[in-house]
Amino acid sequence: MRKKAPSLNQRIRGDIEGRILSGEWMPGFRIPFEHELMAQYGCSRMTVNKVLTALAESGMIERRRRAGSFVARQSPHLEQVALEIPDIALAVGGRGHAYGFRLLERAHRKARAEVAEEVRLVGKDKLLAMRCLHLADGRPLALERRLINPEAVPETLDVDFSRHAPGSWLLQNVSWTRGQHRISAVAADADEAALLQVPVGTACLVIDRQTWLGEQPITWVRQMFLGDAYDLVARFAPGAR
Repeated sequence: MRKKAPSLNQRIRGDIEGRILSGEWMPGFRIPFEHELMAQYGCSRMTVNKVLTALAESGMIERRRRAGSFVARQSPHLEQVALEIPDIALAVGGRGHAYGFRLLERAHRKARAEVAEEVRLVGKDKLLAMRCLHLADGRPLALERRLINPEAVPETLDVDFSRHAPGSWLLQNVSWTRGQHRISAVAADADEAALLQVPVGTACLVIDRQTWLGEQPITWVRQMFLGDAYDLVARFAPGAR
């Protein structure tokens, strides 16, 4: 399928976000004035203003009357992600095992009002929903249910996720600024146990994770790992908060 070209709004926003996230434009740096961006991209003031307004609402820039727009200085009490976001394919390969992946379901559909994580991600809009199975040496390792916000990452609608694990693709191609993990233990139900090839009721470790770029949600994922095949390790030091 031919990849859809980004809109001018997306291109301008992507260029500015890229310079900020790469560190090229540091906190306090003045963004080019509106008339400078209009000349650079050959567009109207309305287009530029819409992009800058969206960036200000996401918290990436600050707009000051008569002074211009500046890269936002981050608050000293920013939320810190306690866990890294792992690339399962790299983690499996790094331990000397052969990684495998199977896409079980894929749908581009409306969010269901009764499913809280879908509403939190896209409201009443459409989302990309997938169910996947991760394998190690040909045996099931983890079951994954993933939701992606196409408004934040429109190119995902054209990616062949039967060939690319969604988590690996997102880590390699999409920037994020904030993440949240929730960890729990569950017993596999009949459907989950069949896919993981274990008895019903087998103990599993579940990680629910959501990521954002500024205030825009990117993805929500639930990964269910076999309890005897996955260790969760945290490193810390005395006095650390």
